[in-house]
Amino acid sequence: MYILKKDPSRGDSLSKRISSKNSINGIRVGGQAVIEGVMMRSSQSMAIAVRRQDGEIVVKRKRLNFFSERGIISKIPFLRGLISLISALILGIEALNFSANQAVGKEEDRNKAQMVFMFFIAICFGIIIFFIFPLFLTKGLITLLPSDFRNGIFFNLLDGIIRLVIFLLYLKMISLLKDIKRVFQYHGAEHKSIFAFESGEDLRPEKVKNFSYLHPRCGTSFLLIVMIVSIFIFTLIPNQLSLGYRIISRLLLIPLIAGISYEMIRYADRKRDNKGINYFIKPGLWLQRLTAQEPSEGQIEVAIRALNEVLNMERSFIKND
Repeated sequence: MYILKKDPSRGDSLSKRISSKNSINGIRVGGQAVIEGVMMRSSQSMAIAVRRQDGEIVVKRKRLNFFSERGIISKIPFLRGLISLISALILGIEALNFSANQAVGKEEDRNKAQMVFMFFIAICFGIIIFFIFPLFLTKGLITLLPSDFRNGIFFNLLDGIIRLVIFLLYLKMISLLKDIKRVFQYHGAEHKSIFAFESGEDLRPEKVKNFSYLHPRCGTSFLLIVMIVSIFIFTLIPNQLSLGYRIISRLLLIPLIAGISYEMIRYADRKRDNKGINYFIKPGLWLQRLTAQEPSEGQIEVAIRALNEVLNMERSFIKND
């Protein structure tokens, strides 16, 4: 880790014009907003840029090995979606841990045991709130309806609607929190920077700010697709199964749902210029208005710094190859 002081002239020197051809020929970038910063990652690199309270931008760079997208697993459809989800969770928690410490001026990260515990809690919370709780709620509501509506198809449809409503309410509630709003602004900065890179624009705040803060490859869109795909996948579970077996079945089907959803959003991103595909991605873009907001130029500067660090690492790998 090293510290880069706030220096606009240095930021401009780092911002080189990158052609859209480069983004197609192997440099694929994604990211995540963190506390007062942005994490960017590519096929084999990750960089986290965080602005401290004194205005300094702290950058942590990391080469990805196990979660590198250059491995054979990243070429296997559906399985790569599960690996991508796991890597997003693990690397995301690592990035949040780093940003939380740097935002308040601490130098040391939490130990690995704490990170594993945080990861476990996050997974359990998501499964309980979005997969298990709706099942119990649907089980109770279905008994209040006429017998004609107690078939498996209606059960799964009602369950899916409840799950989707819980998801939307959750996003709306956290979007009202002051600190979360700051994170959502950095989320918008991340999207703008990636859009500028993919368009071949100069990576400078005054240029990047003109791009949209909504991106079709966003994790929010991915989660929406997961919710919708799960409605159809869970219809595969026999209605005669007991509640316990249904819960186990749902847990076992999560990897399949993640894999299908990943392939769908990956395909939609490649075909985003197609008018038909545009109708498919619009709900995800609408939903992103809850999780992404217009950033300031200072926040965009942090996102650009993280992006430039990743691109510099990728260039060095290409040069060494």
